[in-house]
Amino acid sequence: MKFKNIYTVDPTTCLNGKMNRINRLTGNIFRKHLKDFDLTNSQLTILFVMLKRGKVTQKELSHILFMEKSSVNRNLRRLFERGYSSKKDFPLIEITAKGKELLETVIPSWQAAMNEIREVLQQDGEAAVDTILSKLKTTHS
Repeated sequence: MKFKNIYTVDPTTCLNGKMNRINRLTGNIFRKHLKDFDLTNSQLTILFVMLKRGKVTQKELSHILFMEKSSVNRNLRRLFERGYSSKKDFPLIEITAKGKELLETVIPSWQAAMNEIREVLQQDGEAAVDTILSKLKTTHS
């Protein structure tokens, strides 16, 4: 038979597909809550890392967030253009006062998104997500 693989595969069992659907579902919730801020989930995450870590390099951001360097670069470019981050000490990058002010206003909406997802997942679902992330991080680090 010429196409033996395509007739035996069950794509509904694909872990990558399931994880992508989880990402889209949670992303939709965050986008709904963050729509007024003209900020993507990735940009918000980068700002949070810079807030907590201080000065970081693009390479460190890529490693911490498990993001492609091109994705980090694209998101940083937008944050620089809007004045939310600074590269005055390049290669070190940091959040600006304007970026901190933005986070201060965004956090209540971010928390609302977190609460909505937690309400759906409940404690066991969130624990399952933590377990999955922990297991995948140990093999990828």
